[in-house]
Amino acid sequence: MIGAVRSSIREPERSEQKTHRGCGNEAAAEDHMEESGQTRAARILPDFSDYEEAKALGILDEMLEGKKSIVILGHVNPDGDCIGSCLGLYNYLKENYEGLEVSVYLEKMGVNFSFLSGFEDVHTEYDDTKTFDLCITSDASDVPRLGVFAPYRETAKDTFCVDHHITNKGMCRVNVIESWASSASEVVFRLLDKGKISKTVAECLYTGIAHDTGIFKFSNTSRQTMEIAGFLMEKGIDFQKIIDDSFFAKTYGQAKLHGRAVLESVRILDNRCVYTVVTTDELREYGCTVKATDGIVDQLRIIEGIEIAFLLYQTGNPDEYKVSLRTNSAVDVSRIALSFGGGGHVRAAGCNVPGPLEHAKELLLEAVRKELTGA
Repeated sequence: MIGAVRSSIREPERSEQKTHRGCGNEAAAEDHMEESGQTRAARILPDFSDYEEAKALGILDEMLEGKKSIVILGHVNPDGDCIGSCLGLYNYLKENYEGLEVSVYLEKMGVNFSFLSGFEDVHTEYDDTKTFDLCITSDASDVPRLGVFAPYRETAKDTFCVDHHITNKGMCRVNVIESWASSASEVVFRLLDKGKISKTVAECLYTGIAHDTGIFKFSNTSRQTMEIAGFLMEKGIDFQKIIDDSFFAKTYGQAKLHGRAVLESVRILDNRCVYTVVTTDELREYGCTVKATDGIVDQLRIIEGIEIAFLLYQTGNPDEYKVSLRTNSAVDVSRIALSFGGGGHVRAAGCNVPGPLEHAKELLLEAVRKELTGA
């Protein structure tokens, strides 16, 4: 385990960038920094058992020093981890920093997350009259992923990125990027004083971790992840209800949409890849929003013999399709996503592909073929 190395965060020029990046060993951390051209302020790989040492870094407190207004941003089409990490941080700041003005801006969220405290406080429309002392981004791997709210990062007096995506190059003045972590919610947890984590905060962070680990069955689930989840459970959260209501619960229309998507899926490349398409007309037919597509690609991923699964779906723009990619093998789907300007993780990634549909499929299938064959 690499001991947490203390490095004071002084006030640098705006162009200076500091990245705290978790890696497997010190050499790997240094190599990554040198390759990316980033300034290495500290190296962090705290085990949960060394929590106090990690907390001693005081990164969050230093970022908040002298700040009065804070905005928290996540990525477009926010998922459970994005929502959980943003609201977990929001509630923690509201509960523990008196007088701090904290706002969260996200695109419209699924109603299955409405049980989380702060859900109703989230702003879903951009307000060009607003500026903030500090912009905190969570679970967003690059600036375009912030969507219409990206200008808040540009106009903020200071910026702080919290993330776990391996494709994140560091988009803020100070970046805590731990690509080995299961989720952004796990990274947020490590920044907090665990003695001040309430049941409300625990609900949010547990929700985020549960969603990004596929209820603790994805390969990104570690011993530390389970220990953190256990700590959050001991705060008295109803963990069974959280999973049932936010992960499994579906309307009848959603269930029919998922069934149709699987029924109309296509296997290709010697049955090593499977994909399906969901159109806006189909969403309308079943009374669903784009949020209803969550989970479809994971149903495809578990088909026997499949190495790569992907979902193409429309979001209202007929000239563009969003893509969700998953893999069960050693294939790195983040490379496919990156080739289209997207990002994510080795086994789960996403991107946008230009339409129309046949053109989008042709582009994506060629990228998948290259990744599977190494050609």
